[in-house]
Amino acid sequence: MESPTGNDQNADQIAYWNGPGGQRWADRQEVQDILLAPIAELLIDRAQIKPAERAIDIGCGSGAVSIAVGQKVGENGHVLGIDVSGPMLARARQMAPRRLPIDFVLADATIYAFEPASADLLISRFGVMFFAEPARSFGNLRTALKASGRLAFACWREPRENPFFMTPLQAVYKHVAKLPSPGPEDPGPFSFASEQRVRRILSEAGFSDVRMEACNLALDPAVGSGLEAAVKSALEIGPAARALAEQPPEVVAASARSIREALAPHVKGQSVPLDASIWIVTAQF
Repeated sequence: MESPTGNDQNADQIAYWNGPGGQRWADRQEVQDILLAPIAELLIDRAQIKPAERAIDIGCGSGAVSIAVGQKVGENGHVLGIDVSGPMLARARQMAPRRLPIDFVLADATIYAFEPASADLLISRFGVMFFAEPARSFGNLRTALKASGRLAFACWREPRENPFFMTPLQAVYKHVAKLPSPGPEDPGPFSFASEQRVRRILSEAGFSDVRMEACNLALDPAVGSGLEAAVKSALEIGPAARALAEQPPEVVAASARSIREALAPHVKGQSVPLDASIWIVTAQF
């Protein structure tokens, strides 16, 4: 499958999202869309999308937010979904209704030549935390905005605020070494957890009126399918899955037992709700 040309500093991320990791996310599209639906709803609400607007969905993945925005802007609007992951974009193209005004492009938003001053909105659900040079990336994205344009995205807050990730990960750490601690400027799922860092990056990229809303919610990794589905989810994607990469089957099996034990107290019927916390970030051109 074709990989995009990108900023050299983003090469590791491009390789990951076009390899088995990206394919796992594409294969889990239906489950992930259900799991993250509460976050998509919050983001769409805060973005205040109007009919006939033009939007760019950054790190659009398998296209759930692009489709939701497309439904809001209608036939007189337009959505451009951009992502570096070939597997996920293939899924997005399968999922997007043909009646909606949506196009997808396989490209790195850091260097992609956007049509200048063409968009009313830049939006992203967890697609902006992996830039190696985020101020440069956001600076390039800002060139696509009209002077009246705006930005809205969701990103994870600190790990300690997210038992959704940390409960299974701590269970796995009973069996494997801890993942390396990322540096304060390294890309990753929690790289935008610091309010100070996010404000600095967006200021350097030329954005103003930056607002950050802390949103606490419960996410169900089982998506209503019971404890075993939640264990399977932890083993397939997320920090616990990364910690278990290339581990032998017996270690994975032992880790699965520990994850099951850690999640069992949270079971409510067929759901396993775990606390999660995100930022909804908004800014102006």
